[in-house]
Amino acid sequence: MLSESNLIAIRRHLHQIPELALQETETHQFLLETVKKMDQKFLEIRNPEELPTAMMVLVHGFDPQRMIGYRTDIDALPVEEQTGLPYSSKHSGVMHACGHDIHMTVALGVLSYFSEHQPKDNLLFFFQPAEESESGGKQSYELGLFHGRWRPDEFYGLHDNPDLPAGAIGCRMGTLFAGTTEVNIDLNGKGGHAAYPQDANDTVVAAAMLISQVQTVISRSIDPIQSGVITLGKIDGGTIRNVIAGHTRIEGTIRGLTQKMIETIDQRLKDICEGIGRSYNMDVQLELNQGGYWPVENNPELTKRFISYMQSAQNVNFVETAPAMTGEDFGFLLAKFPGTMFWLGVDDDSQLHSATLTPKEEAIQQGVDAITGFLEYRMTE
Repeated sequence: MLSESNLIAIRRHLHQIPELALQETETHQFLLETVKKMDQKFLEIRNPEELPTAMMVLVHGFDPQRMIGYRTDIDALPVEEQTGLPYSSKHSGVMHACGHDIHMTVALGVLSYFSEHQPKDNLLFFFQPAEESESGGKQSYELGLFHGRWRPDEFYGLHDNPDLPAGAIGCRMGTLFAGTTEVNIDLNGKGGHAAYPQDANDTVVAAAMLISQVQTVISRSIDPIQSGVITLGKIDGGTIRNVIAGHTRIEGTIRGLTQKMIETIDQRLKDICEGIGRSYNMDVQLELNQGGYWPVENNPELTKRFISYMQSAQNVNFVETAPAMTGEDFGFLLAKFPGTMFWLGVDDDSQLHSATLTPKEEAIQQGVDAITGFLEYRMTE
């Protein structure tokens, strides 16, 4: 079984070799080598051709009544590291700025324990590529990775949280992470000279009205008790001060705590774009791309069990948390399989996706212990 010093060494090595979505070849090779060093008596390793940088490890139980899945993400972000750590990223412009190196290390620690202590039920450890982009969770499902005997009956996964004390476990009933939709809007009118607006069709003016109307969606179309966000963060129109723009593009994002809420916001945005098109006699094209980033909606029954265990476990500091408006592609898998996502505190002043994120490494062993304990408890039910 991997010791705490082993786990820290693994985490530091993973931190040095971050790779972007679907490019995690070096990471995959290191994970594979690490797993192959474990006792193989109960293990079955699968490297799916359909998703080459993914890895699946099945731990065969001695009296399986179910398959319990545990997922960890393995990709990194296009961020230039600024931590100054001796084990900083060796890959220029790429960093584990979201803590996936912590995620992988905890998963390896839990897997290592069960490689030497055969579980009652079957356990599936899924090392998933492409969480930060490219919708790796959705891809893995649609490519059929979970068909047949590789299909989990329930799925669990964690995300590190710099706002929680190191090693604390955070969770909540309902939605943990918001779902997201990427928004692209293209307004196509008619360009012309600034002195002759009657001969043109100004897309900048139409875009300004569209943006103003969008601000009413949350305040007037969403239940005030619920939460949703629309941010239109980029607008690009025109080339020079004295030319009326014939094309303007708006880019933004939608966040919602339930899939129903996101669909409501999406529909209101469609209505507004259609109305602007008619009002200003121009073509308004709306593209909504949700990808695989659905809300992370925790299963009520399984999450109640999870929270109950964590609250009663003597070695666990449990914190009930509020929902986060950030996105996580585990939401797609939780829409297909019942399960729970939770936080692991890493106690850092820097936030996720920051170039200075420095998680506290003592959280790793505490995370391994808490998850191992929960899985053993779950298999007694």
